Amino acid sequence: MVDLVVESSRAGKLVLLEECARDGAQAKTLMTAAQRIAVAREQGRIFGESGPRQVIFAAGFPSIAPQEREITRRVAAETTDRVSPSAVCRGTALDVDMSLGAMRGIPGARIMVILPASAPTASAMTHTTPELALAAGLETVRSAVQYADGTAVDVCLVDVPRADRSLVADTAARLSEVGAGVVVLADTIGQWHPHQAGETFAAVQAQAGPDVVLGTHFHNDLGLGLANSLAAARAGARVVSSSWLGIAERSGLPATEQVLFATAYEKESTAAVFGPDADPWWEQPDLTLLPGIAATVSEITGVPIDVTTPIVGSGVGSISTGTPFAHPRTYQPFDPQTVLGVRPTVLLTHLASRRVVRVVATELGHELDEEQATAALAWVKNRAYTSGQAVVPRENFAGFLDGLCIAGSAGTGQWP
Repeated sequence: MVDLVVESSRAGKLVLLEECARDGAQAKTLMTAAQRIAVAREQGRIFGESGPRQVIFAAGFPSIAPQEREITRRVAAETTDRVSPSAVCRGTALDVDMSLGAMRGIPGARIMVILPASAPTASAMTHTTPELALAAGLETVRSAVQYADGTAVDVCLVDVPRADRSLVADTAARLSEVGAGVVVLADTIGQWHPHQAGETFAAVQAQAGPDVVLGTHFHNDLGLGLANSLAAARAGARVVSSSWLGIAERSGLPATEQVLFATAYEKESTAAVFGPDADPWWEQPDLTLLPGIAATVSEITGVPIDVTTPIVGSGVGSISTGTPFAHPRTYQPFDPQTVLGVRPTVLLTHLASRRVVRVVATELGHELDEEQATAALAWVKNRAYTSGQAVVPRENFAGFLDGLCIAGSAGTGQWP
């Protein structure tokens, strides 16, 4: 049976490992089965018919509760045509059995077995040393592959920054030899800097061998999760963990919308990560779907999208100042409407110019002469500073303009 994810990775394609439903739960969110299915199907749709080749969707953690097992299986069964669904488990026989049971008989399904790689995590998770924990984990994975009945078995090695790099590489090679698919190297506490992530992935890949498929799972505690993921991808990693809006434990994971955009929005950005001749997509991703999926996840989880949220925030397509308004492409890295399908929005703020005021007035059905535009600009600035709010609501400005026109038509010469 062909492992679509491994096939994609070895062909140089990028595979996203989506964690919003699984690791996102540690951000105090809980998605229903229907919500997970909706997000997974939309995420797969970004890649068209190639969704199962380019997205692993972590559907759930079956050992948490019977309800989670049922949800995980339902999500996997109803999304396997759009993504490659996965069940996550600890490296115990019971956990592995539960995850394999949840995935049994579902085409393209996977499980992800979590194993400790460092002394602190081995002590905490298995009360032993990394060497003994990984040796036992290897046998667990060997057994899981034997009884998987078509389900792919991936592995996540926890806390790699504090682990012995040579031991990690040797374990990755052995895991691959016994049939593991993807071997994820996790920066569990988010401590790496980009050069460390890149160097480690390059070294592990060189020692483990070119056939070992490496993936990332980088927490964002220092705000470097995205940069670390891109550094690892430059070093050869072809599976990258992420989460919509970055939701995950503590400070989260790299945001899916940012990972995908940074690697796909233009040829130069793709080449900067993968090299000038790389083609990481079976089908070009449809980036216009990103804002909608992010909005759905925000609504489901209650995690807000702010004006400064990269790629999907309300500030992406908004303009409020004069020069950027007149020359938007000079002050933007990309055209939001062309790339994301986000139409530009002109906002009235204390930074507005006459040109901005006139455009908004025209959109509201009023054509202003020079004197009226000057008065309107003064009103906007005064309103912003008086209220202490930068953005002046359009409905308030519309009321001012209606009064302005009435005053003008009456010949009073007085502006409201």
